[in-house]
Amino acid sequence: MSKFGELIDVNIPVLLDFFTDWNEQSEAMHAVLRDVAAALGDKAKVIKIDVDKNKDLAEALRIKGLPTLIIYKDGEMKWRQSGEQDANTLIGLIQEYV
Repeated sequence: MSKFGELIDVNIPVLLDFFTDWNEQSEAMHAVLRDVAAALGDKAKVIKIDVDKNKDLAEALRIKGLPTLIIYKDGEMKWRQSGEQDANTLIGLIQEYV
């Protein structure tokens, strides 16, 4: 989990997308997250985390619904929500922490 700490302990917002390949809502979010990453460029990071491959992390963060989206900045959770979001909503949320 030390790698996780390194991922989120940065001074730009980090949007984490917890997903699985077999979840339809997770699949639908892939294109949205590409748009978010493209719109924000180097002002933020967008990281996708497969819960099937990262069970310990998903359990530690109590990930229940998919997709679950979490924004971290400076190692601190700023926002969290499960379910689909549109690109404009996510971009607006992330820009609050840029």
